[in-house]
Amino acid sequence: MTRFPSHGPAAPPLRLLVADDNPVVRAGLTALLSGRADTTVVAEATDGHEAYEAALRHRPDVILLDVRMPGVDGISVLPHLVRLAPVMMLTYSHETETVREALRLGAGGYLVHGEFTTEQLVRAVRDVREGRPHVTPGAAKALLETLQSSASAHVDDQRPPILGESKPQTLSHMQSSMGQSSRSRYRLSTREAEIMDLIASGMTNQQIAAACFISEKTVKNHINRIFAKLHSTSRSQAAAKWLGVA
Repeated sequence: MTRFPSHGPAAPPLRLLVADDNPVVRAGLTALLSGRADTTVVAEATDGHEAYEAALRHRPDVILLDVRMPGVDGISVLPHLVRLAPVMMLTYSHETETVREALRLGAGGYLVHGEFTTEQLVRAVRDVREGRPHVTPGAAKALLETLQSSASAHVDDQRPPILGESKPQTLSHMQSSMGQSSRSRYRLSTREAEIMDLIASGMTNQQIAAACFISEKTVKNHINRIFAKLHSTSRSQAAAKWLGVA
């Protein structure tokens, strides 16, 4: 009688808590992660307070946490959540200070929407559960800018006064001010500004749709409105105006 090697029982799926105030993002993540054999979403939350209550009640293996939420935001509740489970920040926000503060407060990883596939997300969640940090390119870039800014400030401190009179703005501050002024000048909605940022980063309509959990048709409708507001006929022209280089 032939005996086949036994691989043992399959590992139980990772139990996840998704905390995000955007219902489309929550539904998209839940559909993606609950439709797999290796992950399942056991609870959802719309703000930090709900996330903490759900984490106490369900004791998830990993918490996926947005940064910007009404009421109690992700950064405020983070120190309390990390006592209950490993936390992966999953957000559109990649400002330098936000990334640095999240990691300082105990986040096990920082993923920026649009910079990962479903498989990469699942791998990152498993790694964070095991104590291996994961950071996507946008967040890594923000951390690098922090280190470069600190190094630059240290060098400036050593210069004679005449050379240290004026300091250039860091890239993150420049980008932040450009984005805010562009949005105000062109009267883009929050969603349109978000999509315009993704266009300027070089993403395709398909990638934008996946990042925002909307259809490609909806992306095209947003882009048509954006082009009209920016008086542009191409992605490159719109990006140049948005970034203030046109």
